[in-house]
Amino acid sequence: MTETGLLSHGLVLAMAAPADGNASPWVQLIPFALVLAIFYFLILLPMQRKQKKVQQFLNALKVGDRIVTTSGIYGQITKISDKSVQVQIADKVRIDISKAAVAGYQGQDPVAPDSANQ
Repeated sequence: MTETGLLSHGLVLAMAAPADGNASPWVQLIPFALVLAIFYFLILLPMQRKQKKVQQFLNALKVGDRIVTTSGIYGQITKISDKSVQVQIADKVRIDISKAAVAGYQGQDPVAPDSANQ
């Protein structure tokens, strides 16, 4: 074998050397627990906060609010039910949309998450 082959072969053997037999199984779980903690604090916790903020926004909608939908339709709320909102988009033109399709108030940053950022 060449010198490079021996070096890489020795490196692989050095990395694959068995761990100390006296190590507790709990010590081996520490890296796994750290990965889970990082995943929770960087991904799950912010996602839960965002969902809570969106839900509070949707629950606070009222008749007369000027909104924009996730598809870019601007209008004014004329009627609200449990799962849908009726929006007037022009004179005598009203559409029923899902509450989840309301992105935010007109002139403000969107509250609802859009699929382009995910």
